Amino acid sequence: MSAMEQVDALYKGQEMPLQRDVEVISIPFGKTVTLTEDSIVSVMQAKGSTVSVAFEGRLFLIEGANLDALGLESLPRPTLPEDASEEEIEQFVWDQLRTCFDPEIPVDIVELGLVYGCRIERLLTGERLVTIRMTLTAPGCGMGDVIAADARNKILGAPQISKVHVDIVFDPPWSREMMSEEARLELGMF
Repeated sequence: MSAMEQVDALYKGQEMPLQRDVEVISIPFGKTVTLTEDSIVSVMQAKGSTVSVAFEGRLFLIEGANLDALGLESLPRPTLPEDASEEEIEQFVWDQLRTCFDPEIPVDIVELGLVYGCRIERLLTGERLVTIRMTLTAPGCGMGDVIAADARNKILGAPQISKVHVDIVFDPPWSREMMSEEARLELGMF
């Protein structure tokens, strides 16, 4: 069982006081805000490398690197060796995208078929820009900003990547056929 599966199994539905101030991503707005020490939050779910919590009737994502704010062991931020190849950097980006979840769906965005493509460019300054082209399960889905912010924060964990742009598109429109077989099994959509 992974660390996040253990957090989900042990703490889902529990109220916990924050042990310190912590930056979180607000759901569904995708904005970074700070929840203060001693705020009482309810753990909603732990998926990928984030925990969804409720506070004062609103939902927020806490990154795994900040789990100590819940009094739990933090997950290490993923890193790359300084001399990482272009292939290793691209694999890192895809691995991080596989830790991003729509807070309402227990399947990562890659397996859901939401990610249409990833491009990594080296800018004239030497910096790398990652552009993610993705969609949502429905044009009216309010989770786009949250998913984009989560992906951006995780990918920017690598020092070789300076900028991340998430382009949300609706052409082609998402359909159930875009999901992996594993995702369809997980969601009971055969």
